[in-house]
Amino acid sequence: MFKNLLGKFSYDLGIDLGTSNTSVYVKSKGIVVNEPSVVAINNKNQQIVAIGEEAKKMIGKNPAHISVVRPLMDGIVSDFEVTEKTLKYFVDRVHRESFLSAPRPRVVIGVPLDITEVERKAVEDAALSAGAREVYIIEEPLAAAIGARLPITEAIGNMIIDFGGGTTEIAVISLSGVVSSKSLKIAGSELDWDIINYVREKYNLFVGENSAENIKHYIGSAYPLAEKMVMEIRGRDLYTGLPRAIKITDEEIRYALSKTINIIVDNIKSTVENTPPDLVSEIYERGMVLCGGGAQLKGIERLILNETKIPTKIIDDPATAVVRGTGIVLEDIEKMKDLLINISKE
Repeated sequence: MFKNLLGKFSYDLGIDLGTSNTSVYVKSKGIVVNEPSVVAINNKNQQIVAIGEEAKKMIGKNPAHISVVRPLMDGIVSDFEVTEKTLKYFVDRVHRESFLSAPRPRVVIGVPLDITEVERKAVEDAALSAGAREVYIIEEPLAAAIGARLPITEAIGNMIIDFGGGTTEIAVISLSGVVSSKSLKIAGSELDWDIINYVREKYNLFVGENSAENIKHYIGSAYPLAEKMVMEIRGRDLYTGLPRAIKITDEEIRYALSKTINIIVDNIKSTVENTPPDLVSEIYERGMVLCGGGAQLKGIERLILNETKIPTKIIDDPATAVVRGTGIVLEDIEKMKDLLINISKE
């Protein structure tokens, strides 16, 4: 009874537990947390030193006694204990101004399409251990489509590509269900490593993850740009071990990213090929929707249009589509229970 009372005064949460970023939606308030899914841990006492943006700044700069880790890989829990502590941190942060010392919220969490029963259970258990009284699970493409305000309950073909940090989810949705789909364990983080490997192989220069991500954001593109872009990057010379700077062009980075991007485009084509023809004709007419952090890569929608001949639109604020979808579910959870995989209660 006491836990139920605490639940009434707790904020219900929608969570996008991503490989790159964790976002939290609070019912009736909107998105209140959007931070990197990175945790810094002191190895001497196993205490958390920093979470989110502060922890991300430590990547590549940490001493031996501090480990900087991502508790989720490819959209699934890779470190249960750290994931639990991360969720608890965000739950407590949301309730910081309330009088509750032990909040008991209801939580809706988005998970990848091809997640296994064991992996899904790990997400549920981590949320329950972090203080949730009820955990609702929703597939990320459904959540993203809801966040994009697509009419997924109607007998209409809705195609969505959620190009995230750890996974790329491609799905055709109709009548509240996924008709055809692909779930890829390659996404934005893979692009960062493409840049690291290219610079190392061509220039014998080693750059860190944060530097590679900055390069991707500033001059990375999937389609030729109207104007040539050049960026100076700095790293460690692999021969001398000393610092060195080079200039690199958008064309070089586009080449570095092309292999991964082409795999994603090929899987988009494959998903369309496996879709019933009546839905394909509607998708061709209505177009497909692109969301996720990877949708911010310059020219990605033009490349997809060029390769598939299907109009492609990037939604507003694409990186928050999934968490906005979980929030819409929270606002009317009884009406949308059919979209949820299951409900776990403490």
